[in-house]
Amino acid sequence: MNKKTWSKMILLVLICSMVLTACAGNQQSQGTSDASGDKVKPDGKPATWIADRKIKGLIFMGSDVVEEMNPEVMKKLKEMTGIELELQATGFDSSQKALAAGLAAGDLPDFIGYYLNHSGRPEMEMINKAAREGMFYDLAPYLKNTKIYSKYFEDGYLPIDTKYGVMFRPEFNGAAYVVHINLTREPGYGVNKYVTGPYIRKDIADALGVDPRKITTTEQLYELVKKIKAGGFKDNNGKGVYPIGPIIWGGGDRPSLYNDLVWSGFNGEGFKRDASGKILHESQTEYGLKRVEFVQKLLKEGLMHPEYYTMEETRAKEGILNNSFAIIGEMHNYVDENKDNRYIPIGPINSVDGPYQMQLTYKSGYGAWSIPKTTENPEDIVKLADFLASREGKLLWEYGLEGRDYDLDAKGNPVPKKEVLDLLEKDPVSAKKLGFGGVGNSWGWYLGGTDFYDLEDFGEAGFGANQKPDQNKGPLEIAKYWSYDEKRSQAKVKDGYAALAFIGEFSKGSQLTMALDKYKESIIRAYYAKNMTEAKTILDAAAKQLQTAGLEDYIKLLEEKDKDPKTQLLF
Repeated sequence: MNKKTWSKMILLVLICSMVLTACAGNQQSQGTSDASGDKVKPDGKPATWIADRKIKGLIFMGSDVVEEMNPEVMKKLKEMTGIELELQATGFDSSQKALAAGLAAGDLPDFIGYYLNHSGRPEMEMINKAAREGMFYDLAPYLKNTKIYSKYFEDGYLPIDTKYGVMFRPEFNGAAYVVHINLTREPGYGVNKYVTGPYIRKDIADALGVDPRKITTTEQLYELVKKIKAGGFKDNNGKGVYPIGPIIWGGGDRPSLYNDLVWSGFNGEGFKRDASGKILHESQTEYGLKRVEFVQKLLKEGLMHPEYYTMEETRAKEGILNNSFAIIGEMHNYVDENKDNRYIPIGPINSVDGPYQMQLTYKSGYGAWSIPKTTENPEDIVKLADFLASREGKLLWEYGLEGRDYDLDAKGNPVPKKEVLDLLEKDPVSAKKLGFGGVGNSWGWYLGGTDFYDLEDFGEAGFGANQKPDQNKGPLEIAKYWSYDEKRSQAKVKDGYAALAFIGEFSKGSQLTMALDKYKESIIRAYYAKNMTEAKTILDAAAKQLQTAGLEDYIKLLEEKDKDPKTQLLF
């Protein structure tokens, strides 16, 4: 064999060796699988591993936060990610005040969570101010490299307000200091069919021969409550009922009881367009005075509970359980106090624009999180958030531990154990200690509660839905009675900004906010005024204060914003 042939053979061996080495390197970089089939990294750690560290979060959501973690669930999180998670809730009565105090102090943990259903909430401007002062990391570069949160950069995934008002505000030139959560994967996806509004005791409606669904105006409602008063109906203790009792969550002023007398607008902010398309606040219309006149009539004739607007929640719910109210000002079909459907929905009452039509937003968030600049390695928090937002992460914090809390079916979907479902029904306090969302401890939601589609991810619409198909039988019966599906099919789906989304950039924003709050307080005072003359004086003073606070100029700002597709309004 000559030298030329030897050279070719040696070259061929070298090339094969390099190819084999490269292939082995690729296999190592992608990770292998352990005996259980789970992917592991080259160092033997699971593919979900992030870092061996402790992460602390401060959640400005008051009593909604469950600080206590289940040790076994937290051990599993540590095994999967290396992260030891600790949550702390604020002890303040007001989450907004607590957030303001926390930002002012500047002594914040690794991440913070807070309420934020849209960019018009007061929390948004607090966070924006802190971001302008350099208190938070720009999370956009980290989010782009994730599996789930990278969807936020896809066209059409985020609603307009989340995209341009919360996450990627134009003033920050692509930086993201806030991460909006509780978004659904698909527009319009929702687990429950909520029927919200006034409800009436079914036995009273039947005794009067009334179909509550045909009560669609306040005039009809007034005639109904007069008949209820004349009927002498009793509660469980043999006492006479109040024709109209407060909303189930305690005293408050919500539009559904008299919607055709409320210039409510989106989220009850009081801004709405008239027939010509002009934006007006309720104080610039006659509806506030009309509503006050209606409520005063109800109160003076003994048709409405005198503490309708002030009663605490515990007393309101006690009254409902005792059947002390013929009509409940507002509730929905999933409340525990009405599992037997003895109360059924009224109407719905028409709006000031005419017959009722369901209004839905394209998608909407609910909470948010940010990472202070004092946090080391912020990418670890983003990676944890992305893990918790994944199916694997949600399986842990929504369903608990395989073998202890659930088993997997042939399709790999979780099947909650019967003993867990039984405990949840018989002793929910003890069940909650198991430490996952299905039993009431959604610790993973504050970072990873987004991209929701449980039906697709887990094969059921909610925890245990497949095992207990009748658990929502009552609410679904009411939804059918109310023709929910028909109303849903005819709903208006909107995408855009709430009226108060721009209050933070308005020069008189603080003054106008106080005046708007004062107007709502004045409405309540006017309900209880001696007569309509005194009521009108109260409302006129509130309207004048709004004008002084720059109401007209703010409306001009809204009109300008609405011209831009990136800041178009919801109404």
